[in-house]
Amino acid sequence: QVQLVESGGGLVQPGGPLSVSCTASGSIFKISVWNWYRQAPGLQRELVASLNNNGGANYIHNSVKGRFTISSDNAKNAVYLQMNSLEPEDTAVYVCNAAIITWENMRAATEVDYWGRGTQVTVSS
Repeated sequence: QVQLVESGGGLVQPGGPLSVSCTASGSIFKISVWNWYRQAPGLQRELVASLNNNGGANYIHNSVKGRFTISSDNAKNAVYLQMNSLEPEDTAVYVCNAAIITWENMRAATEVDYWGRGTQVTVSS
């Protein structure tokens, strides 16, 4: 079984920085793709940033380009989202998602999506 756990959310003033992280644990052979989504009250979940470990292109939502950076530490099975110049519109629950091949699925190289529970980020003065 695989679990994703986010940490690092909280309250930050507009213009400030905040970093959230997500760590995967369990029977992990390979993490193919890391994604950070966010969901604000009354709005649909949106993909904020994506990091492709298969050599594909990474992705950053236009609204956060130049302010947010996604990175990973494969040795720790962790992904980070560094958020700078935060705006009230960035307030949301940030949720980690990963496409993972477990040791049980290694031969078939089957990727399965796993989700964390999310961490709240509130940008307010």
